[in-house]
Amino acid sequence: MNKAAQILKSRSGLTNFNKYPTRLLSSSTQVQAETKQNEEISIPKRIERGPTDILRALGSTIKRDITAPHYKYHDDPFMIPMSNLGKRTFALARESGRKTAHWVRAQHANLFQHKDADPPIEMFFPKMVYNEKSDVTEEDLKSVISNVLVSDAITVYKMLKEKGVEISEQTKQEFLDMLCFFNHEDSLSEEFIEERWYKQSAGKEKIRKTWKDGDLAEEIFISINSPNAEIYSSLICGMAKYYQVDRAYQLFQEAQEKQLVLNTNAYNAIIRVGNFLKESYDLRWLFVRDILSMMSTAKVAPNLGTMHAVLEILSTMGTSRNTRQSVLKTIKEFILLGIEPCLATWYYVLITYCKERAPTSFILRDILPHIENKNHKIMDAKDTFFFVTAMDICRNHLHDRELAMRVDALLHYGDNYDLIGDSFKESIYYRHYFLLMCDTMPLDEFMQDVYDKLVPHIYVPEPAVMTEILKCVEMNAAIEYLPKLWTDMTCFDHTDRENLLTTVLNIMVTNKPSVENVKLIEQFATVAWGVWSKIVNQSENRIKKLAFTGEMLGNIMTVVLWNNDFEKASLVMDKLDKDMHSVIGMPKIEALSLFIDHCIAEKSPSIAIKCIQYCSDNGFAESEEFAQRLQKNLTLDEFDSEKLSKHVGLALSSNEEVKNTKNKQKKKRNNRKQSQTNDESFDN
Repeated sequence: MNKAAQILKSRSGLTNFNKYPTRLLSSSTQVQAETKQNEEISIPKRIERGPTDILRALGSTIKRDITAPHYKYHDDPFMIPMSNLGKRTFALARESGRKTAHWVRAQHANLFQHKDADPPIEMFFPKMVYNEKSDVTEEDLKSVISNVLVSDAITVYKMLKEKGVEISEQTKQEFLDMLCFFNHEDSLSEEFIEERWYKQSAGKEKIRKTWKDGDLAEEIFISINSPNAEIYSSLICGMAKYYQVDRAYQLFQEAQEKQLVLNTNAYNAIIRVGNFLKESYDLRWLFVRDILSMMSTAKVAPNLGTMHAVLEILSTMGTSRNTRQSVLKTIKEFILLGIEPCLATWYYVLITYCKERAPTSFILRDILPHIENKNHKIMDAKDTFFFVTAMDICRNHLHDRELAMRVDALLHYGDNYDLIGDSFKESIYYRHYFLLMCDTMPLDEFMQDVYDKLVPHIYVPEPAVMTEILKCVEMNAAIEYLPKLWTDMTCFDHTDRENLLTTVLNIMVTNKPSVENVKLIEQFATVAWGVWSKIVNQSENRIKKLAFTGEMLGNIMTVVLWNNDFEKASLVMDKLDKDMHSVIGMPKIEALSLFIDHCIAEKSPSIAIKCIQYCSDNGFAESEEFAQRLQKNLTLDEFDSEKLSKHVGLALSSNEEVKNTKNKQKKKRNNRKQSQTNDESFDN
């Protein structure tokens, strides 16, 4: 038996291998070889792959860990920011470090001449600095334009003009496009992701003219003897974008008079500013129809931007039935032209149908089936407004929990979360989602399925949202969640809000745990003393300081006394006594009565007398009752009795004097009657 047969025998586990002839093995091998020769080999077509396709494929296999912070934060529990301010500060601080590195590289370019990568990466190169001594050419101008370096492009262009270098019409057109698009200002680099994420968080900016009149773009336009349609289109788009409306429309009319065929973007820009050019709704719609007719006459094909420009104008034209019908007709017409709607399209539909004072519209329910279970890509800048608007409608317009859950499922489908916008829109989206879920879901389900999954790494509730959650806890008497919420409030820097502190204390006092629930009573006492410590230990440099109220101090006293912590309750009583004239309001009489009972139990008459003195000074009618209770249950020494009589004993002494006076008067009447009886008997 040859070596191959031995190996086959050992692997196959055959015991009687010698019974099989060797030619059987050779014949089977020959059949396999003939079969392989008859098979046709088909090479699949090459699939184009991007440089990050492998990373995206790997990333798609990993889901977001809701219990872990964002990857940009240190994986250290003591360094992970929990509040919105902390997250913003942390992210921008890291970004500031990167910007500092860029500055060092730019200022000391001679120190960074080594090659960091092979082949070299252009982004690692020091930035070229242009000055009067630089020898620049048109290629340098093309380079800075392609890299979107606006200020450098302006510098190079001026240097070329001073040197009398001729610039081609194509380069001049590209330079003008850049100036009009960015309004002569540098844009924020795409490297600084965090700054771009938070920079847009200031909310909706006021619409005002920001176009730089008489700057380089207009100089270039004037310097050209016969500007073509592209030149006109660029300047019209720039002026309309930055709300130099009158001048943009003037150039548009001038181009029409010269019978120049403007590009689609120029027509779109003029349509978008139609509400500034025409006041009434009818005139606006007539204006839009005229512009569309001009496009048809000039055979300029509309695009997605044209449809959105028309829808934007319609969204400013009230809530009439004609306006709504015009919106749907517009979308239908553009679909027939082969232009498919995107999320921005449906955003315009929503803001047209679901206005504050408009009748209730269920258009969102009709829209969702067309966009659900799809991975959407950004097609328009307004795409990022869809999700926040849809969630706002689910909460404020429809109050529909199921619809909100469908919108949230769409947001988390595929890469759709990239369309959430910026940090401001994300915060508004989750604010509406949280408040709706809190109002419509059972509290236990809300805390488990919504709160625990999103807080704190994905969303940090604002103070107003936390107030609503606390109200829901109070309404459901779910006091077991209060310690957890207080811990989160401390991490989120919400303990600087006096209304939240008051709400927490009121919930605890009005929902006393059972005596058997010792752990919860201890947790309540910890929360109450946390409120005390927060106010007492606040910084002296704080502009708006937190202040105790009488009710807050009374609630703190009540909760710590539930935990039999008489020492801390005495500190609260000292605060009430010493700052009587500065503390606004007074505690409830139930808190003071409970404190008197604990004073009696602790056999501390001096502290009890201090409480009775406070009650007497503030006009509590129960001060006399407290004094009598103290005298009845404790044996007071001469000093304490004198002190008690000094403050509240006047009322007691006056009662004794009244009794003694009545007894003396009664005795005098009896003596007078007796003397009269004796006189009568003597006369007889």
